[in-house]
Amino acid sequence: MKAIILAAGKGERMRPLTERIPKPLLEAGGKPLILYHIERLVCSGVTEIVINHSRLGEQIEAALGSGNRYGATIRYSPEGDEPLETGGGIFNALGLLGGPVFIAVNADVWSDFPFARLPTEPLGLAHLVLVDNPPHHAGGDFALNGERVALEGETKLTFSGIGVYRPHLFHECDYGRFPLAPLLRQATAQGLVSGEHYRGLWLDVGTPERLGQVQQFIGFSMDAPGDRC
Repeated sequence: MKAIILAAGKGERMRPLTERIPKPLLEAGGKPLILYHIERLVCSGVTEIVINHSRLGEQIEAALGSGNRYGATIRYSPEGDEPLETGGGIFNALGLLGGPVFIAVNADVWSDFPFARLPTEPLGLAHLVLVDNPPHHAGGDFALNGERVALEGETKLTFSGIGVYRPHLFHECDYGRFPLAPLLRQATAQGLVSGEHYRGLWLDVGTPERLGQVQQFIGFSMDAPGDRC
């Protein structure tokens, strides 16, 4: 199974840190955020990785290269100066991903989620990793009914940005900018999305303040994500 790391966001909420460097290359604990994902994917046996990128994306290619030094094979899906959003970015990279299923993970989350536990044969079109709602997203995104994701429920959880997808999820899409969320909601309404509630470490690194939280956590922990599977 291959994976795509979604790294094409402009990082506008991270300014001024992202004026000259793309957000995935911002460092925490002495290494770029995106490298934590690469290391954990490789540690879990996923060595074929696609990375999409947009503005300043050439810096990502220069920093990571072919991926050989990390035990991976990295291919890139450039999108120009205007990113295609999450859905459009994945759709644009489907030719590089191939296969019946693939993993997708947002570059701007930081987690110790073990990728090896993701299903290689999801029950439907997608399998989502859901987490407890952070303070900045208290309303959540989806509910969980056993192994099935639902649009509503007694308790709603937040989509972590980590999931497994079948290419058929995008079969009615065309090239261009579009978000992933409406596709997931449509498939969820049809009962075609499975999921799990992950209670481990997860942080959405969307602002300088939250990047500081990651830095603080690493400072207190000798066992940061990337150090183990």
